[in-house]
Amino acid sequence: MNLTYEILPDDQAVQCKELCNELMGYQKSRAVIKPELFDSMNFETRMLPSMGSALHNHLVAVKDEDEMIGYVYSNVSPKITYSNDFATFFDLDSVSGDYVGCLSQFYIKDGYRQYGVGSKLFEMSMEWLRQFNEVEDLFIYVSNGNENALEFYKRKGFVVTHDILDGFITVLRNRKR
Repeated sequence: MNLTYEILPDDQAVQCKELCNELMGYQKSRAVIKPELFDSMNFETRMLPSMGSALHNHLVAVKDEDEMIGYVYSNVSPKITYSNDFATFFDLDSVSGDYVGCLSQFYIKDGYRQYGVGSKLFEMSMEWLRQFNEVEDLFIYVSNGNENALEFYKRKGFVVTHDILDGFITVLRNRKR
């Protein structure tokens, strides 16, 4: 393996399109609650709108030679972004400031997991999120059935606070250190 990590500018997010769509398929394959909700989720309906509504975006891609094998997308957004027609992701009054940080999407191709790639991408995301003084609360949303991701984030210091959409998504939270 010859892994390289690259921060992509917003206008190059399309480089992660295939992996984003693969992530949606992976989440559907693991889901036990409402897997059909993933049918309409893809790069155009998930990543692009999220990037468009965020104040700040951070997209890190990891490649093995020229093959894209993983990415992490994080953002800083107004907390009101997380109360919409789809769901209210957390109690808005529980966030002291106007902005939250979110590790929004995280995917590593099978065959590259368990080599520290996830920990490296996670740390790059957290380091970026910690630089925003106006952000105190960090959130991660894990789709049902993805127990490996849930346990990974818990080991990294995030705490499960609640489920939304009848258990479709588990909300994890951490106060910025």
